[in-house]
Amino acid sequence: MIIDDKALLKLKLVHYFITKENFVPIIIHGIEDEIWLENKHSEYRIIRIVTKQIFNEEQLEFDIAKAKDISKQIKRKTFNPFMSILSIYLNIGEDIKEYVLNDKNSIIIENETDLENNEIIKKYYKGIVDDLNYKEEGIELLAKMTSDITKKNIEENERFNDMFKQKKPIITGILILINVIVFALMYIIGKGSEDTNTLVSFGANIPSLVRSGEYYRLISSGFLHIGIIHILCNMYSLSVLGPSIEHFYGKAKYLLIYFYSMIIASLFVMVFQNDYSVSAGASGAIFGLLGSLLYFGYYYRGYVGNQIIGQIIPVIIINLVIGFISPGISNAAHIGGLIGGIAVSFMLGINDKSEKSNRITGTILTVILTGFMIYLAFFR
Repeated sequence: MIIDDKALLKLKLVHYFITKENFVPIIIHGIEDEIWLENKHSEYRIIRIVTKQIFNEEQLEFDIAKAKDISKQIKRKTFNPFMSILSIYLNIGEDIKEYVLNDKNSIIIENETDLENNEIIKKYYKGIVDDLNYKEEGIELLAKMTSDITKKNIEENERFNDMFKQKKPIITGILILINVIVFALMYIIGKGSEDTNTLVSFGANIPSLVRSGEYYRLISSGFLHIGIIHILCNMYSLSVLGPSIEHFYGKAKYLLIYFYSMIIASLFVMVFQNDYSVSAGASGAIFGLLGSLLYFGYYYRGYVGNQIIGQIIPVIIINLVIGFISPGISNAAHIGGLIGGIAVSFMLGINDKSEKSNRITGTILTVILTGFMIYLAFFR
């Protein structure tokens, strides 16, 4: 079987970028004779392999304009205005090669020798030359590359399915149980959840007492609720959000996100509320889970589109608006929890998604946020 050289070169490039560089295909309707691949951690976020023949400047300008339009749509949907895209042209006329070569985001690869000599390939994807040295030929080579690509896609899908498959939300159940038990104890051994003295004795967040050394209130206040409506609303929210975070991040990271968000929410209360105000509730930690889910949705938008992001942002905005217009609701805790949840999720990272440099950046931001809030709460 004789395979067209251009078709074989295209398949070799796709094979390399998918199996070696962990790119994944982007499905774009209405596009022919080109392949779009994405890797969020590559120097070039998008690799575009163009196989159609381009003979003149008008065709090239049209192609570039079309690619820019699609790129804008991807940037808008992924909330990434600085995304870099590399176009690889496999079949382009001699008269217009100079136009392409002057564009730092476009290269011409007409054969394997071009790969060896291209500066961008040598700088960022130097392993591709060795990867193209196959022992197989003809139909055997075609079968091998097709099999490798299929296997890689199956592995990616299995990892995705494992991430999203249902698991028993043990930690969420324990957190809800603790909240319910504490709420019941406030009536059994205290005078009820709406009694100020009971709230104080059970560990409500009172900034003046925390500053005097009762630091445990930063956490204990997150397990107290004022009235049956308060606990019902928060436990319902926790039962909806908690299992998702527990599944996506794992139990240990889930606990870190929950308690860190709770602490940051309590610190925000200390900074922005009266020194003698009494505050309680799990809403700060729950807003942290919202922030964490928002961060997760950003990383997995390739699978779930922007559904998670599109659904969470309105919920956050609506709850903040309600907090601003309703007395007795601490928006300081909500905002603090949200910021804390995003920051600590950035630090912990998404399994198999977040690269080390992102986690280091997230760690630095989390440390700065923690130190800044401690300073404002205790030393200003």
